[in-house]
Amino acid sequence: MSVKTIVSVVMLLFSLTLSAKTPSNEREVYIFTGHREPALDGLHYLYSYDGLRWDSIQGSWLRPEIGNKTPEYYNTHSRKMEKAKYAPSSMMRDPSIVQGPDGTFHLVWTLAWSGEKGFGYASSKDLINWSEQRVIPVMEGVETDNVWAPEVFYDDAGDRFLIVWSSSIPESRYTDADRLGKNVCHRLFYTTTRDFKTFTPYRPFYDPGFNSIDGFLLKDDGKYVLVVKDNRKPGYSDLFCVTSDKAEGPYSDPSVKFAPVYSEGACAVKVGDEWLIYFDVYRQARFGAVSTRDFKTFTPIDDRISLPAGHKHGTIIKVKEPVLDALKAEESRRYGK
Repeated sequence: MSVKTIVSVVMLLFSLTLSAKTPSNEREVYIFTGHREPALDGLHYLYSYDGLRWDSIQGSWLRPEIGNKTPEYYNTHSRKMEKAKYAPSSMMRDPSIVQGPDGTFHLVWTLAWSGEKGFGYASSKDLINWSEQRVIPVMEGVETDNVWAPEVFYDDAGDRFLIVWSSSIPESRYTDADRLGKNVCHRLFYTTTRDFKTFTPYRPFYDPGFNSIDGFLLKDDGKYVLVVKDNRKPGYSDLFCVTSDKAEGPYSDPSVKFAPVYSEGACAVKVGDEWLIYFDVYRQARFGAVSTRDFKTFTPIDDRISLPAGHKHGTIIKVKEPVLDALKAEESRRYGK
């Protein structure tokens, strides 16, 4: 073998070795954020290697320090002062997470059942060490009692982040469809940001003409899909999808309902060539899921999934396996696992 040939072989092997170590060749795994009732101890994680079978990472990874401090608030529906649930303890419900193009993880969450007009925000490079927590007061000055279940979504088409949430509306805006239910009615709103320092003023996001919450936004093959909860009770409280060519809409007519009555907190992740939509069947204290390829037909897959008991409303992201390895190493350091 000539020297030139030997050099070529060595260079090829060196190149293959480097390629095997590049992040693009690292396996992706799944992290599922969530809270544990009564949502006073903060951010919890599940992890999975296949998107179906989940295990817990022990402990809280960000304890809430902001929001829900005022013992009473003025209820815009009853027109009187009422007690804020669990105040003055800070809460973290519905933690939603996304990883930006620079690798930073951005987290938003619900600050309180009622009495707060913003959502919580923090960021991290590794899901372990977090920035200072901030309140983003998106509904300040608006006649509403809450900012519920903010969902953060990175829109690559506009190189920006959208945060979608639900807030209660005045009874003067109730439709006949709203009045089919007995509970306070909500609509979906949104804001956008590029840096989580400045935010656009709130705007209406999706209004089906009836009480709706828990909007989860995703993008599939150039189409935007919004998973929504019909929040009218009793008799509804289930899930459907709408689609659009643009993140802000307008959105299509609703799909068929695909979850049992009294389901909420949906989130979705793509595994292989199918989307899995997880949701909390809250009266049965369990999670359910469906699979879909077109967001028109849905196949129940409850028999394919397993989750630890007690996990509540969050979102699923894909991360490189070293991110999970570091989390598990820190878990071992903290708890001796």
